[in-house]
Amino acid sequence: MNGKPVVKPRSQRRAPIESDLGFAWGFWNWVLLGLGIAVLAVGYLALSKGSTTLAPVLLVSGYVVLIPASLLIRSRKPGE
Repeated sequence: MNGKPVVKPRSQRRAPIESDLGFAWGFWNWVLLGLGIAVLAVGYLALSKGSTTLAPVLLVSGYVVLIPASLLIRSRKPGE
């Protein structure tokens, strides 16, 4: 060959196949996400006021506990 990569026309390209990973965003996911965002807001507010103990605790709990929990919690019922 001549060394050039072969590029198929758009009409012959396949669309990527999407698979269902079983992720359902439910009520408790929204509650934990909202709580995490509120805790982060209060943490940054405390940080702007000069708190050296409360602000890091709030920010770490928001970023490490609440936000990931809102992404990881799954509902027990398929319709929930």
